[in-house]
Amino acid sequence: MSKWCAAGVAALFLFFQGLPAFAQDITLTSRDGAVEITGTLLGFDGEFYRVDTIYGELTVDGTGVLCEGPACPSLLHYVADISISGAFSMAEVLMPALIEAFSLRHGYTVTREAHEERRYTYQLVDGKTGSKLARFHVHATNSDEGFADLLADEADIAMSLREIRPDEAKRGYDAGLGDMTDTNRSRVLALDGLVAVVSPGNPVRALSPLQLSQVFAGQIDNWAEFGGPDAPIALHLLDAETGLAQAVVDQLMVPAERDLADDTVRHRRNSSLISAVIGDPFAIGIAPFSETGNAQTLVLRGSCGFALTASRRTLKTEDYPLTAPMFLYFPARRLPKIAREFLAYTRSPSAQVVIRRSGFVDQAPEETPVDLQGDRFVNAISVAGEEIPLEELQRMTSRLSPMKRLTTSFRFRTGSTELDAQSRSNVQQLARAIEAGLYDGRKIAFVGFSDGVGPAERNRSIAMKRAEIVKKAVVAAAETANFDQIVLEAAAFGEALPMACDDSAWGRQVNRRVEIWVR
Repeated sequence: MSKWCAAGVAALFLFFQGLPAFAQDITLTSRDGAVEITGTLLGFDGEFYRVDTIYGELTVDGTGVLCEGPACPSLLHYVADISISGAFSMAEVLMPALIEAFSLRHGYTVTREAHEERRYTYQLVDGKTGSKLARFHVHATNSDEGFADLLADEADIAMSLREIRPDEAKRGYDAGLGDMTDTNRSRVLALDGLVAVVSPGNPVRALSPLQLSQVFAGQIDNWAEFGGPDAPIALHLLDAETGLAQAVVDQLMVPAERDLADDTVRHRRNSSLISAVIGDPFAIGIAPFSETGNAQTLVLRGSCGFALTASRRTLKTEDYPLTAPMFLYFPARRLPKIAREFLAYTRSPSAQVVIRRSGFVDQAPEETPVDLQGDRFVNAISVAGEEIPLEELQRMTSRLSPMKRLTTSFRFRTGSTELDAQSRSNVQQLARAIEAGLYDGRKIAFVGFSDGVGPAERNRSIAMKRAEIVKKAVVAAAETANFDQIVLEAAAFGEALPMACDDSAWGRQVNRRVEIWVR
């Protein structure tokens, strides 16, 4: 026992996860024959076995043992099976594009085989040797089913248009998936947005977020309320189990403390929703920014006159309040090497190009000089008052005018110092860029802003605190960075540069942010 422990115990640790597809008995024997482990094979990632034994679940380095039993996989001809399940919009277009681009980049030959409805498999083959490397099994369903498959060990990766629910995270923790709310258990793959759409013939062009919530709660049911025709409003949404529909509830209805109207027409696919809205001059729907077709999109406008329009840039910065991050979730266990390589690829610059060409919003940071942000500074001047004097605006302009704003921004959960999901992903993204030396020789300023509720001096103080929080989070995440090559600083201007009206929870949330400026 002691001889085997000295050689192999470092590669063996408790784990709490399994794959029923491999549920057969095997025997693992140390190469000197001193130790024998018998149990049910739960999984094999090409390097490590996961076995359910009388001692609990163990992970064992395959190079240190011999495997006997009908379920023993081949170490030489191992083919990785990776199961991906979840949001239909991600599985239908984005995931195939990324798998194919990943294969092309590595010189793999890729073939696609369709199975039953909404299921397909991509097989990757080494272009030089002809050996099979991996099978990516994709189930195009919805966010609910994606998480259910992940919790049931029927998927290695879940695709979702919403964050994991607390009850799902708890079940995942109990099942040994780890803390699914941890940064390392998820990432934002791409971005989308929630936009209100109407028929091109509808004269209404803008609503406030509050009015939109009132419409979908059935509290405002006639277009005449907005200067439109005297006609009832017909409501359209995707099916309730889809991540996009759940994001509508989370981001639009819950902040307004309202429930969706019972007479809302539901659609299985977004194409059906768009067709229904275009064909009915009195209809309104909420669709993804990536797929509005020929429908007319509505601007979100506040009572103070600020307008919020969905665009690639405003979704990246979260200046548009109804963003819909597209998540990948994975458990706290080793995925096959090729799956890890694929996940690493999804953060690469070439993958961002694929995401953009697929019709979604990528996360590649873009720099915007001050002279292309005139509308923001005009808004700042228009709402300036006694608490934000001309001198404060001049101080802000003097500080920022030599710099450029990155589309990488950070926002916090309501009433919390905890970053929201998109911002947590942005921490990792900015940290990786700093580690790679992309900002060597430059200055990065973490600039905090606030809403206008309360005294201006207090708001500046809160904004500075948030800027420092984000700065510390990025520094902590950039473990291998050489900070001698870069200048990091924090600044704050409080309520001096509002993006939206402070008369709603959505507007205040948009205004509370930390921007990144570089020089």
